[in-house]
Amino acid sequence: MKIEELILKWALKNALDHEGRAYQNAVLSKIIREDPSLKTRIKELLPTVEEIVNQVNSMSIDKQKNLLEELAPELLVYEKKIEEKKLPPLPDAVRGRVVTRLPPEPSGYMHIGHAMSGLLNYAYARMYDGKVWLRFEDTDPRKVKLEYYESFRKGYKWLKIEWDYEKNNSEDIELFYDYAEKIIELGRAYVCFCPHEKIKSLRRKGLECEHRSQDIDENLKYWKMMHDGRFREGEAIVRLIGDMKSQNTTMRDPAIFRIVEHSHPIVGARYHVWPLYDFAASIEDGVCNITHILRTSEFALRDELQNYIRDLVGMSNPTYIEYSRFEFKGTPVSKRKLRAIIEAGLAERWDDPRFPTIEGLRRRGILPEAVKEFTLTQTGFSYAKREYDWSLLYSLNRKILDPIARRFFFTPSPVKLKVEELEPGEITIPYHPTNSSLGMRKICYTDEFYISSLDVENMKDRDIIRLKYLANVKIVNASKYEVIGVRSGGGPAQNIPIIQWVPLHRSLKVKVLVPDILYLDGEKVNPESLRIIEGYAEENIVEVKVDEIVQFERFGFCRCDSTIDRIFIKTHD
Repeated sequence: MKIEELILKWALKNALDHEGRAYQNAVLSKIIREDPSLKTRIKELLPTVEEIVNQVNSMSIDKQKNLLEELAPELLVYEKKIEEKKLPPLPDAVRGRVVTRLPPEPSGYMHIGHAMSGLLNYAYARMYDGKVWLRFEDTDPRKVKLEYYESFRKGYKWLKIEWDYEKNNSEDIELFYDYAEKIIELGRAYVCFCPHEKIKSLRRKGLECEHRSQDIDENLKYWKMMHDGRFREGEAIVRLIGDMKSQNTTMRDPAIFRIVEHSHPIVGARYHVWPLYDFAASIEDGVCNITHILRTSEFALRDELQNYIRDLVGMSNPTYIEYSRFEFKGTPVSKRKLRAIIEAGLAERWDDPRFPTIEGLRRRGILPEAVKEFTLTQTGFSYAKREYDWSLLYSLNRKILDPIARRFFFTPSPVKLKVEELEPGEITIPYHPTNSSLGMRKICYTDEFYISSLDVENMKDRDIIRLKYLANVKIVNASKYEVIGVRSGGGPAQNIPIIQWVPLHRSLKVKVLVPDILYLDGEKVNPESLRIIEGYAEENIVEVKVDEIVQFERFGFCRCDSTIDRIFIKTHD
């Protein structure tokens, strides 16, 4: 190795070890350690070391890595998974007795907010050798669908969350009826016939309605009539006697049962009197002996009501840990908003790679390990609203992918390059610069190639470029339609850009979907939220299977979505 290449090698290594900045003394020390005979030439070498260090420091980190990959790939270090953050202690936790729950409402597809909440509940249960319930809160027949149940089961399994027990709230309707009847017999609930708008107005004013004074026998009679089909939907509800003057409006005689004339996907048309969320969740948390509820802060006002319901029936109350909702920049997680996006024709499916659904994240190429590490390292138990940037999750995903993803050449928006004085041949290069277990690949070439139009934009006649792993090329004539060059001697150097290439006659057409955030500045639709980039890839791309995530060199990590049409989805840079 020439002395300049030796200096360049260690300057690049030192720069990559220090966030892109090399230090002259450290580089000098490394080259002397490798070649002790240079110790007598330090004064002579200093100007060259200084010059090369300055050139390296002017490069981007990607360029530094790209150059070191050719010069000395054995020196590259791909960052391992970050160490998992230790969770803070769980209040009131007793080892072996902690019970948490995953309580999805199967009214839409599972999204990243559900995933993060589920991971916290699961992590704490296992931290204290406890148990986890998967409990579907499915007491609104109009909203639930079987496909949504399965979305959550698949999502939790994808995240490697293992629950100990599973049930549907809809299986316990008779149990809910028993507890409701006990509360009516206690004189703490009544059947109300007021129209919805009247109830809303009286609750807002803190005033009682006339049905609150009905005696217990009357309320039990009306309760039976609700089950006998004597009332239609909207004509009668059961309300809890709370405190109409309470500052917590959820305590102002909330509805706990209503009539729903709609078949349920699991229990069919067997029932038409259904509990509302607060009642069903309160009873189930008591029945399942839930000790800790970790959930987002929009439920905070409901704690008092749910504790009150359990107190009435003699159940113990759990410990609540609440935190701000998981919001992501430019991407709604609300099922209602995501459904509106589909209905407006902005997306076709719930697994759209722009969506925060688990199906969307998986299809984009986000790994479950990255979601877990993001959850445990970025979240905190705070009520303060926080909007996460997707780049935080992507950086964790990149660290996991970097050591294991195979590399391929891909030329987006390609331009033809003809290299004179280059003999046809074949090269054997690694799928990964440091992970030898991924194997080697062969690329046959002639004197004609595709290169990226982005590289051509900055080319000028007489520039020298390097086709990675292959040859240096001096540009003779550069245009946006075709580039002509001639083979030049030498190898990789700090002042020669290294670009990827694809043999023109041994290439395969590839389409890459490039997703971005759905909204700009809150509500403005992003017109560039899904772009399509076409180009050519090396023929070894035929080995890639659906779901494999690869790295297209100098383009980004991409997941294979279809081998038939050769469609990839860009995960991130």
